[in-house]
Amino acid sequence: MLEQWFPNVDWEKMWEATNETLYMTGVSVLATFILGILLGLLLFLTAKGNIWENKAMYSIVSAFVNIFRSIPFIILIVLLIPFTKALVGTMIGENAALPALIIGAAPFYARMVEIGLREIDKGVIEAARAMGAKTSTIIFKVLLPESMPALISGITVTAIALVGYTAMAGVIGAGGLGNLAYLDGFQRSRSDVTLVATVVILIIVFVIQMIGDLITNRLDKR
Repeated sequence: MLEQWFPNVDWEKMWEATNETLYMTGVSVLATFILGILLGLLLFLTAKGNIWENKAMYSIVSAFVNIFRSIPFIILIVLLIPFTKALVGTMIGENAALPALIIGAAPFYARMVEIGLREIDKGVIEAARAMGAKTSTIIFKVLLPESMPALISGITVTAIALVGYTAMAGVIGAGGLGNLAYLDGFQRSRSDVTLVATVVILIIVFVIQMIGDLITNRLDKR
């Protein structure tokens, strides 16, 4: 029946493209989560009135985050071609998309992390410092646990954005559903291929949002 409704869809190719999109999204989300938390913590801790207050360091990290957060993703891919070739050895395939995906998403998520950390009651942090807690203890026992619902909510939004980024990366040869929709669908005037690829992307987005909401609700103590 599916063959009758979608005569031009190669389901084996569609499955392969879905796996490529899931791979790109999964790896980039994991790397973005780690790098984003590191950058966000650095922004928060070096800001005025915090443990590592350092105006110069805050300004440098903030400028880096603002610059890379502001560059349109398709332009960022082009700008990073020399770096990607040096790192991966090619500009084609799902691995070639990872540097741009991570560098494009990590600064965006870092700001979300910073905002989440700022929402923590300063009294809790001051109480930990008054008891002589080390910075590492404050980070892992106070800051991260207290802000975890916001961090999970933020990475959910970022993950959904990354699914869209993978589709854009696919147009220039990174593979995945975006590549399939563009080459097999749009360029060959096969609207059914484009439609199915779009539906699969929507399903991935809905599943990510559902999982993110579930985890956030379980972590939220309010």
